[in-house]
Amino acid sequence: MPVRVWPRAPLMKKIQIISDKNKKSLKIKSLIINKFKKVKIKKTNIVIVIGGDGFMLQTLKKNKNSNKFFYGINSGNYGFLMNKFSSKNIVKNLDKSNLISISPLEMIVYNNKNQIKKYLAINEVSILRQSRQAASLSIKYGSKQIIKELVSDGVLVSTPAGSTAYNLSVHGPILGLNSKKLSISPISPFRPRRWKGKIVSDKKKILIINLNSTKRPISAVADNIEVRNAKKVIIKTNQKIRFNLLYDKNRSLQKKIKLELLRRETS
Repeated sequence: MPVRVWPRAPLMKKIQIISDKNKKSLKIKSLIINKFKKVKIKKTNIVIVIGGDGFMLQTLKKNKNSNKFFYGINSGNYGFLMNKFSSKNIVKNLDKSNLISISPLEMIVYNNKNQIKKYLAINEVSILRQSRQAASLSIKYGSKQIIKELVSDGVLVSTPAGSTAYNLSVHGPILGLNSKKLSISPISPFRPRRWKGKIVSDKKKILIINLNSTKRPISAVADNIEVRNAKKVIIKTNQKIRFNLLYDKNRSLQKKIKLELLRRETS
């Protein structure tokens, strides 16, 4: 996933602005519209997304078949996937932004009614216990058995882009954006207690089976979309889908990930 300077393309479509409905997002949207009225903007294929990380994830998934380029402006809390808003420099930042392309995970869930549900996850797929009973899970990577039985609160499969989100909170590894790796991290493991998870290539499927779906029900969650009573979950990287994200020159996604890694090493 190389970083390259955003190309100027006079034949592309005009800029589109999508914002969350909160006051801060709408105010930023109004400021940008007024700014663009005063400054000549080259025709581009950019979608400006104003909101938090959750709103950006939602917007990207709605546009999964789009070839557009998404520039996020943070109006939420942390805004890891977003850029910091600058009314003064918005035109310059767009013109000089760097491009990052990422592929999402595809989650395929077979539930206890033999129904099949499919969703995309840009950050992670989390398998969570659904009751007071701990989950009992079997995990395979390709044809290789990673763990025969994991008794835990669940397990999390993270992309590099999501490795500093929920994955970091469950003490999973931080992955380089260009690593072509996925992390499999246990959530509060009970048995084996010392299992720390595994880093695998993003080339093969991960299969997670609920070993006791009657007594120990689980949910499968793709970012923030939940499927309950899962019996079997297949997780794979969908290389056919590429989300194109734009970042300010000095605030790239790689730099944010490296900063989080540095914070972990020094904490």
